[in-house]
Amino acid sequence: MSFFDEHEYESKERRRGKTGRFSRNVVISGVAGTLVGATLFAFAVPTFSRLNPPRNEEQVQVKTSEVKSYTAPLTQNVASSTEDIRSGFVSAVDKASEAVVGVINIQRDSFSEEDAEAGTGSGVIYKKANGKAYVVTNHHVVEGANRIEISLSDGKKVPADILGSDVVTDLAVLQMDEKYAAKVIEIGDSTKVQRGEPAIAIGNPLGLEFSGTVTQGIISATERILPVDLDNDGHYDWQVEVLQTDAAINPGNSGGALVNVDGKLIGINSMKIATEAVEGIGLAIPISRAVPIIQELEKTGKVKRPYLGVELRSLNEIPTYYWEKTLQLPTNVTTGVCVLDVKSPSPASREGMHEYDVIVEVDGKPVHDIIEFRTILYSKKINDTMKIVFYRGSEQKTATVKLAEENY
Repeated sequence: MSFFDEHEYESKERRRGKTGRFSRNVVISGVAGTLVGATLFAFAVPTFSRLNPPRNEEQVQVKTSEVKSYTAPLTQNVASSTEDIRSGFVSAVDKASEAVVGVINIQRDSFSEEDAEAGTGSGVIYKKANGKAYVVTNHHVVEGANRIEISLSDGKKVPADILGSDVVTDLAVLQMDEKYAAKVIEIGDSTKVQRGEPAIAIGNPLGLEFSGTVTQGIISATERILPVDLDNDGHYDWQVEVLQTDAAINPGNSGGALVNVDGKLIGINSMKIATEAVEGIGLAIPISRAVPIIQELEKTGKVKRPYLGVELRSLNEIPTYYWEKTLQLPTNVTTGVCVLDVKSPSPASREGMHEYDVIVEVDGKPVHDIIEFRTILYSKKINDTMKIVFYRGSEQKTATVKLAEENY
């Protein structure tokens, strides 16, 4: 048993679920400020009349007339504005909702040896072509499925095929017969989304019983970066850029649509932060980031990425006791990534890399943890070379590795 197996690290903060669930939280403390502001305004109005008391009845009548003349148009404007906002939201929902579908993950039951529903999520019809309709959803919604069914907005269930799925971006593309697609959603531009603008989430929270549920909020942040655990081993190994919204997102919403007030798709709902003390933090994959992945999955069934062939762990996740006893690193080496295993054949094995090598630099850039390493690796192309500086014990070594295509 390796020394790494003898220790447990902090539990995963991101949980994948067949219904597409993720959890985390924060406390918003804006209520007190809102109440204080309203109270101050309520007492300020009569105070003005005390500053200059009226001298006679005529003066009172003039002031009353002035108030009336300004109040009426103000009320009309507010009512008109509210109605415009209301009709805008209704129009956006009408425009987008029929393109949002349910996604049913069906797997073989190990006890009954029959197919059974293993979980449900949501999906978005984004394209129709050559007799087919294409649906984008989350990878974790379809993961492990023997087959997929689509639940349409009218409740009808139809078969669909998985064209491709990508664990890194948590995206998947499905295909069904074009005749089942009542509407295709219009793609927006998530790069132009601004913090504070309205957002609408459409999906199937808690299963198909609540299909087509609409929730409304605002964009809370546009470039939120979150670490994720891709292989469910309890360690962060990648990071994603997401849109943050306070529109309610619940289990089953995963893969559904986040749209703007024009009814255009700006994000794919993917996860939420939901612990006991937190509410109102939902996260969506920006559509502008998702489109290139969707197109590649549609064409090839997978995202081609460069492959080194090593299993890694951030050095800061390894107890320092083993740095000296097992890794035997120089005292000045305090960050990097440790090689736990070298696949064979692979680019790393061909260049003679070993278990317990500690990578500290790639292409002249220092590497502090596994997320930095993957960011550099995935910025490269297949057949590119990478110059790696690493320590084997106290000895510094260098290897120039030609990257291959990752095989799934």
